[in-house]
Amino acid sequence: MKRSLLALTLLAALPALSLSAAASAAEGLSYNYIEGGYVATNLDNDNGDIDADGWGVNGSIALHPNFHLFAGFSGQESDDFGFLGSRVETDVNQWRAGLGYNHPIATQADLIARVAYEKFEVDDITVNGQRFDVNEGDDGYSAEVGVRGALTQNFEGYATAGYEDFGDNADDFYGRVGAQVKFNQNWGVSGDVKFSDGDTQWFVGPRFSW
Repeated sequence: MKRSLLALTLLAALPALSLSAAASAAEGLSYNYIEGGYVATNLDNDNGDIDADGWGVNGSIALHPNFHLFAGFSGQESDDFGFLGSRVETDVNQWRAGLGYNHPIATQADLIARVAYEKFEVDDITVNGQRFDVNEGDDGYSAEVGVRGALTQNFEGYATAGYEDFGDNADDFYGRVGAQVKFNQNWGVSGDVKFSDGDTQWFVGPRFSW
């Protein structure tokens, strides 16, 4: 976790690498930002709805006129839920890091495509009040494509369709939509919703762009 937070902090300290790259993105769009905020998940499965929430941090940096790196981390704790006659709570962590491609298709819109390494880890699990350290998870990948656009001077949005695979038949298609309300050139509030079969994840929090 500390390594993930350090990597994302470094993203915010490297704006000099991307001053020329930023100019090639569609007008009003920046691929240099760091954000943090509230994360929540709703999972609908055979055991009923399982809710979890926590915090997350994401970052992106433009390396080239048409390419950017991105990364993210979230940690969530589930509500108490029933499973095989027991009451269960879980702590889970998720990492994501990858390479993105952006290409202007209009004055204020980009085509975007991303590929990423994904990791999902169960940190610990509590069964009927007794906690167990687990620290086990799965590695996988994701790929998505979509459009990002500046709808007004202070508002932008995006929509993508993607596929993720963690092996052992743990694969799924998903959709993602998001938006940012800008207060000024650097500060704003962003939101993101990812939805797949029976699984919906939300993020909302402040973003600093440069």
